[in-house]
Amino acid sequence: MSPQMRTTRSGKLRPARYRAIQPWPMLWLVLFWVGLWGTWSPGIVLLGVVVAALASYAFPLPPVSIGARVRLLPLAWLVLHFLYDVVKASVLVSIVVLRRRPVRNAIVTVDLQSDSDFVLTAVGAMLTLVPGSIIVEARRSTHTLFLHVLDVDDVAGAEAFRQQALAVEERFLAAFEPIPEEAR
Repeated sequence: MSPQMRTTRSGKLRPARYRAIQPWPMLWLVLFWVGLWGTWSPGIVLLGVVVAALASYAFPLPPVSIGARVRLLPLAWLVLHFLYDVVKASVLVSIVVLRRRPVRNAIVTVDLQSDSDFVLTAVGAMLTLVPGSIIVEARRSTHTLFLHVLDVDDVAGAEAFRQQALAVEERFLAAFEPIPEEAR
């Protein structure tokens, strides 16, 4: 992403300076600061605000738009289903490890339906965080994920995993409803 340019009074082109203090990054920096201390008190929170403001002013970042509206009920369903998937996959991986037979793995290709980089990244991260699968490659140009999947014996198993991955994408798109380009 190239920086936005603006014309100065003298006619030169310069990168536009972003607003240094942004509310959401400030909140996350303060929460991170409090987390580093492991406890909270008014002094630690106040010092966190000062450190976050100094860091934001010293290293200004461009505003990041995810290009989506967050819908709370589908987001709660996404999180609950993700936690269920993690627990279920952990049990299945434990069973695979404890049994005494060779494990057959596969590389499964998942062509995402969305063309958003945000969706590609988030769905890929969610699939990687579930035990038994990890991203080998992500192609931004085609919005395709290549995942190494544990204990896939045949084409039907690969197709079942592909459908699970597409279901994760559907739940994610329900939770983060894309905003059309014209409305941004």
